[in-house]
Amino acid sequence: MSETSLDPIVVIGTDSPIGLTVMRELGERGIAVHAFGKGEDALGRWSRHASRFRTIPGPLADWLPAYVAAHRIGAVMAISEHHLIELARLKARLGGARALCPDPEKLNLVLDKRRTFALAAEAGIDVPRGWHPAAGEDFAAIARSLDYPVAIKWPDPNAVSRQLAAGGIALEKVEYAADAPSLLDILDRYAPLGVWPLVQTWVAGHGLGQMLNMHDGRATLVFQHRRLREWPPSGGVSALCEAVPLAEHAAQMERSERLLRRIGWEGPAMVEYRFDPATGRYWLMEINGRFWGSMPLAYHCGAHFAWEAWRCGVEGKDAAPHQIRQRRARYVIPDAKHLLAVLRDGKLPVLRRLAFGLRFVADFLDPRMRYYVWSLRDPGPFFGDLIGIVRKRLRRRSEKPGTTRGRLPRSA
Repeated sequence: MSETSLDPIVVIGTDSPIGLTVMRELGERGIAVHAFGKGEDALGRWSRHASRFRTIPGPLADWLPAYVAAHRIGAVMAISEHHLIELARLKARLGGARALCPDPEKLNLVLDKRRTFALAAEAGIDVPRGWHPAAGEDFAAIARSLDYPVAIKWPDPNAVSRQLAAGGIALEKVEYAADAPSLLDILDRYAPLGVWPLVQTWVAGHGLGQMLNMHDGRATLVFQHRRLREWPPSGGVSALCEAVPLAEHAAQMERSERLLRRIGWEGPAMVEYRFDPATGRYWLMEINGRFWGSMPLAYHCGAHFAWEAWRCGVEGKDAAPHQIRQRRARYVIPDAKHLLAVLRDGKLPVLRRLAFGLRFVADFLDPRMRYYVWSLRDPGPFFGDLIGIVRKRLRRRSEKPGTTRGRLPRSA
């Protein structure tokens, strides 16, 4: 490698398996990682690839430029969308360090589902039928005209998060309504604010994610996966997923690349679809313009997107040949929550619930299986996570009425 590879990198947001995976990809190639997390229980703190760990002291503009200069940092990566937005605004203040993030206008575009869907439709990609409620419309009449069920989600969650918090309303990633009255009940919740989420017709199929690293208008690395289980089951974090051979969905991968090229995207992104095998149709759900939740699967399969982003952004070299391995990856705690939800669902036949439980256990014996956190080469985050879980439980227990704060149970 060149001398550039010896320059350390700052990774902001190492609390989750996503940030941990970024650290592993870079650290395994000899890059010193300065890891920053929201708290002391961040997974990245326990990784052998963390040459330094610190909690994020505040807005990036207040400390990052000085830190980069003091520690001769070569590049900076961020995990969450709000940190990416902050980092993008600081590019001119980081001296010789590369801010490996999209330009602000491109990031804002993919964060806004309405604009994303408009571009996708122009590119010939199917998008679900949608309605974005606005003041003055006849909500009841429009609700009666829709096909159900529908999914309700914010087109740009970051844009409304503060407004919702000020109004005492929780930010819901996605909700579902089976009929018009249920939809109107959900929309009524936001009437005091005068803003409403996007309503989309639900489409059949399973989640298909196509991941691409774009550089100079072309994809330098591609990978795709299928979601097998989620938490919550209605849609959320990928709890179990598997790699899909690149020979499958090849034409759709070309469409995904064209869409990102049309946007002018630079760096990693996941184009997420709902694929219906019965009809062969792909419905665009969103473009994830940051490192995604199932990134550990790509890492275990040999598709190293953090390294590719660093390679393109810092070294600018052609990609080395790599082989994609067909594996599965599991996020154990969310997958266990999924299991409990199935076992407690009295609407499901008993035999079906038992079969699901047996399959859950059998998955541990699958030779293809890898894990979001556990790694024999880097076991620290697994044990650190266990310590963090115990600490949280003890804190909750100590905060209950009638208990003494800070006192450990006798069994400890």
